Amino acid sequence: YARSISSPCSPRRARGPPSELSVSPQVLSGCAIIVRGQPRGGPPPERQINLSNIRAGNLARRAAASQPDAKDTPDEPWGFPAREFLRKKLIGKEVCFTVEYKTPQGREYGMVYLGKDTSGENIAESLVAEGLASRREGIRANNPEQSRLAELEEQARSAKKGMWSEGSGSHTVRDLKYTLENPRHFVDSLHQKPVNAIIEHVRDGSVVRALLLPDFYLVTVMLSGIKCPTFKREADSEVPEPFAAEAKFFTESRLLQRDVQIVLESCHNQNILGTILHPASGTGDTPGGHRGLPENGNITELLLKEGFARCVDWSIAVYTRGADKLRAAERFAKERKLRIWRDYVAPTANLDQKDKQFVAKVMQVLNADAIVVKLNSGDHKTIHLSSIRPPRLEGDIAQDKNRKLRPLYDIPYMFEAREFLRKKLIGKKVNVSVDYIRPASSATETVPAFSERTCATVSIGGINIAEALVSKGLATVLRYRQDDDQRSAHYDELLAAEARAIKNGKGLHSKKEVPIHRVADISGDTQKAKQFLPFLQRAGRSEAVVEYVFSGSRLKLFLPKETCLITFLLAGIECPRGARNVPGLTQEGEPFSEEATLFTKELVLQREVEVEVESMDKAGNFIGWLHIEGVNLSVALVEQALSRVHFTAERSPYCKALLAAQDAAKQRKEKVWSHYEETPVEEVVPVLEEKERTANYKPVFVTEITDDLHFYVQDVETGAQLEKLMENMRAEVSAHPPVEGSFAPRRGDFCIAKFVDGEWYRARVEKVESGGKVHIFYIDYGNKETLPPTRLAALPPAFSPRVLPPQATEYTFAFIQVPQDEEARADAVDSVVRDIQNTQCLLNVEHLGPGCPHVTLQFADSKSDVGLGLVKEGLVMVEPRKERQFQKVPRAGFWGAPVTPCPPQLNLWRYGDFRADDADEFGYSR
Repeated sequence: YARSISSPCSPRRARGPPSELSVSPQVLSGCAIIVRGQPRGGPPPERQINLSNIRAGNLARRAAASQPDAKDTPDEPWGFPAREFLRKKLIGKEVCFTVEYKTPQGREYGMVYLGKDTSGENIAESLVAEGLASRREGIRANNPEQSRLAELEEQARSAKKGMWSEGSGSHTVRDLKYTLENPRHFVDSLHQKPVNAIIEHVRDGSVVRALLLPDFYLVTVMLSGIKCPTFKREADSEVPEPFAAEAKFFTESRLLQRDVQIVLESCHNQNILGTILHPASGTGDTPGGHRGLPENGNITELLLKEGFARCVDWSIAVYTRGADKLRAAERFAKERKLRIWRDYVAPTANLDQKDKQFVAKVMQVLNADAIVVKLNSGDHKTIHLSSIRPPRLEGDIAQDKNRKLRPLYDIPYMFEAREFLRKKLIGKKVNVSVDYIRPASSATETVPAFSERTCATVSIGGINIAEALVSKGLATVLRYRQDDDQRSAHYDELLAAEARAIKNGKGLHSKKEVPIHRVADISGDTQKAKQFLPFLQRAGRSEAVVEYVFSGSRLKLFLPKETCLITFLLAGIECPRGARNVPGLTQEGEPFSEEATLFTKELVLQREVEVEVESMDKAGNFIGWLHIEGVNLSVALVEQALSRVHFTAERSPYCKALLAAQDAAKQRKEKVWSHYEETPVEEVVPVLEEKERTANYKPVFVTEITDDLHFYVQDVETGAQLEKLMENMRAEVSAHPPVEGSFAPRRGDFCIAKFVDGEWYRARVEKVESGGKVHIFYIDYGNKETLPPTRLAALPPAFSPRVLPPQATEYTFAFIQVPQDEEARADAVDSVVRDIQNTQCLLNVEHLGPGCPHVTLQFADSKSDVGLGLVKEGLVMVEPRKERQFQKVPRAGFWGAPVTPCPPQLNLWRYGDFRADDADEFGYSR
């Protein structure tokens, strides 16, 4: 042995210190291992121990990338079996070692024993006995240790073990494959089945180098769904992020050179993603590690639970064992503020538990990502769906600031998304779980200011509404910075739903043409409203959706069949007026106006309803009845003492229900009737007086109301003749269609004009403007229109006014004065339009006046006088007449009505009696 010291193939020998106890985490080859002590406050230092006096075959080595001419070095025969022999015997076990000598370069040589002292199995002798290593050349057996090695080697030769067996040993040389030509194809070919592997290297806590068996693919695997702190390369050194070394040590102590199974799950940018399943997870030799962990460990979940890793959105969806398990493990570490989460503050940490989770009723859907809910306290709260983005405009259209945009109809799929939420949620109780509060933000050049937002997960019947919306392609999922925890608690399900929608080409991800919604908004457009009115009247009950509630009796409706938006006024009631902004001041609302608006909102907003259109007012607002689930909204408002019955309800089929509801509200003395006092009825003895006026009422059909309170009527008796003439005229025009542009209109000419319904009507040209605009008057109906010449044609002689005179006759009301104030006059016109347009009445000519006869008009069914109703409502004043036969009319004669309305303080009289006493200079006196 002394001679071996001076041997040129052996380093100079020096006796080392006494034996040391350690753990072997890695085997470098058949004659070299790594040992380390127990961790104390962090990863322990490591030492490489080379087995003295023996030699085993070298393992394969890949050529350095910096040396392009270098070639890969393969395994030496029996080198890998020797390494495997030591790996299976030593990894994770306690060993005892002695250092016999140390080279000038710092390499340590010695003996390694399995166990806690030198009485254990001598590893070098075991290798030689199995024929996996040989004695170093030049070593003489001049001491017991060397003699023992020589004896064991001779026995192995005799038994032809290992390297001493017949043959070259080429079958022990691995065909290592360092690269994959097509990583995605390779991963897909395994169909997510577990593959046996050995972990050869740990780069950081979540990235390892694995040897796949039995084909010896050497691949880098990133753990799916997580990321550990890493080591950043700076200059010639690596700087660890906080807890990077601890995370690496945690993974090494459980996986390095262990037999594991890997499920290769996906490939992203040539990086292989997978999950590593390993036995005996709990070694107990890691800082903060738990002893006695399950036998079948999952390093991904363990790293999260110990606070060594965080979930990453881009790969968590491919984790085959369920992203919810990873989120739960991460949440476990966050709640305990472990390691990387030591400074973590929950997004909802400042909320009380009752504010984090609650049940509420959905009152309104705001576009496609927010809802308004009613809390148990009665308050309303806006809730935004967490982590989703509604449809939005892209490209040049989004940059066009001059375009008037209607988001609900102009943004592709916004209407579909809103309708999905509306049909699912409106009026339903939902579970709200607040995920985070987004603070208010100030405006920038590209982003408007936002107020504070409550973002939550909303579910109904166990269904996450945001997930359902995303799965149909009606919303997209927001992407966050990795350190941004303000996101949905079900973020992974949202990502998975979006992936399904993209794969199936749903909604926003479809390659088909986007749906276009051409919705005509005729609110406030009188001409268009007049065109639509006959269709809506003939339709009877029409389906509608309440888009907006302006007040208790004024709503905006969407008519799906007609694809239009209209303003709708409830008939038969008078609802308290709300506050209004007028130039220079704000008019306060009448008492209980807000309560009426809220009642209507809660009952019908964004609900599917049925409407009956009766008429329209001067401003183009339609008037009629609205029903929801068998409830008449007008009656409901009166029942709740939030409205009064209007006198026009007397001729409606709902009159009895309205009056009964009003009587009940009066008896309760609630809200608008809180100060109601029933007045005693005095018996009036009628005095019969000689009547000098002539009353000869005839039935007429009111077709048009003008802005100055004149109206046009058709004689019911000649109605059949008009219908016959129109039928024959249209048949004639259909048989001989006019040539477009052949008619040259001149003022006063009679012609036929094509109305919006596509039918031809008799008309008279009133004015021809430059630019091709022709003003016409429909002689049988009284309405006017401006048309291009292409929609006019010559009137066939067989249907001229000489055959049948114009059927629309103009009249005005007798005994009333129309207000000079435009707003007051408009109110009077609106009331008349609502009451009598397109209805049959009774007409009596009272006297002739300038322009047209003055008449009184009665409702055909109730015989009540229309003009009297206007006076009672305070919409007009009585016109004093000097003729003897009319002296009794204004006071108590024919009408039996006082000059001022009853009850007082309505409309014109709401500020008291505005007339001057004996104001003869103004043309009248009281």
